[in-house]
Amino acid sequence: MTQQAQNSQKVSDVVVIGSGIVGLSCAWSALRDGATVTLVDRDFEGDRTSHGNAGGIAVTECTPIAVSGMYAKALKWLFDPLGPLSLDWKHLPSALPWFMAFQRCANKDRFRAISLALAQLNNRVYDDIVPMFEDIGAMDSFYRRGAMTVYETDEAFAADQHEWEFKRELGVRWHAMSEAEIRECEPSLAPVFRHGVFLEDWSHIGDPKRLVTLLRDRVRSLGASFVTGTVKNLDVSDSLAPAAVTEAGERINGRRIVVATGAWSAALAESIGDRVLLDSERGYNTTLPAHGISLSREVIFAERKFVATPLDIGIRIGGAAEFAGLKAPPNYKRSDALLELGKRFLPGINDAGAVKWMGHRPATPDSLPVIGRSPHASSVIYAFGHGHLGLTQSATTGALVADLLANRTPGINLEPYSISRFRH
Repeated sequence: MTQQAQNSQKVSDVVVIGSGIVGLSCAWSALRDGATVTLVDRDFEGDRTSHGNAGGIAVTECTPIAVSGMYAKALKWLFDPLGPLSLDWKHLPSALPWFMAFQRCANKDRFRAISLALAQLNNRVYDDIVPMFEDIGAMDSFYRRGAMTVYETDEAFAADQHEWEFKRELGVRWHAMSEAEIRECEPSLAPVFRHGVFLEDWSHIGDPKRLVTLLRDRVRSLGASFVTGTVKNLDVSDSLAPAAVTEAGERINGRRIVVATGAWSAALAESIGDRVLLDSERGYNTTLPAHGISLSREVIFAERKFVATPLDIGIRIGGAAEFAGLKAPPNYKRSDALLELGKRFLPGINDAGAVKWMGHRPATPDSLPVIGRSPHASSVIYAFGHGHLGLTQSATTGALVADLLANRTPGINLEPYSISRFRH
């Protein structure tokens, strides 16, 4: 056997860069297809965005964040340092193209097209995620109890009716709730909510970090190799065996490379000539392990832009959107502000042992993930940019990536998620 043949045997079918929920889902799907897989991550056991999400399988979130009038609201929020949106002005020059593209997404036709693309993913989520949960042993902490969006005022509820009716068109099942029904459903809520919307298909998991651990362990048991290192660039000069190149100079070759490094993915795409508008929408939360109240399902507080989820590890109160880049230190005053909202609307909640957290949501301006082949190198497949829906869309993304890896025609049209949309 020649040396070249020996080396080729060491090349995995797939190299997945990133071991968050999306990267692991891609690895799981590829392994189940019979591919050999190598996972590369800077710290497999370390904290990541997948650990600190609110735990929601948010299949009803099928409209983009950019809506008509959002710019005016955003400007108002920016003057509240602990409001739902914050921008570090030092980050503005690099973020400006993102925000300009974000504003364009509120165009009526563009808004509709984005919503149809989000619904196309979300409407198949359970078909993909339930088999994955069953395989990794996560069904014991998978709660299909729906969720509630609650409103304090008639005006806010009325303002959202057009969007709710549009979501119904997109396949979202929901029904309105009266003040009395809200109280009966979740008696721990403060008695200030005049209207509610019950989201029938929403669900949540009990512990996002445990889910990642279960999936990582299953991927390992299926035969994946694990390489610790920070990938600085891709080398696609050898189209048969492109390489992920680490900061230490190590080359990890695979016949295909999947980029699933969340908010850090833009630099890897750029290393082979692909432009993407991607920013870290930094989210904060506080988890209360000894909360002392009863809450059965995730609650979304419409006017205040935060959520509360009853996890197995405590009630998690999260939200906020902070644009400050990948390197700025966390501002845990935002976690404190969310906790104060939690105390206000969940009276009697106990904050003893509260744990604060910040994570980097990988956000595109159009709220659509990037899923598909690189136009510059067909051996590179992208799987990032899921924003608030990384957990929700993880298994579906993995299934679509597996289709591409196996040269199957994906079950849905991937054009709306192509990185090519950022060329102009």
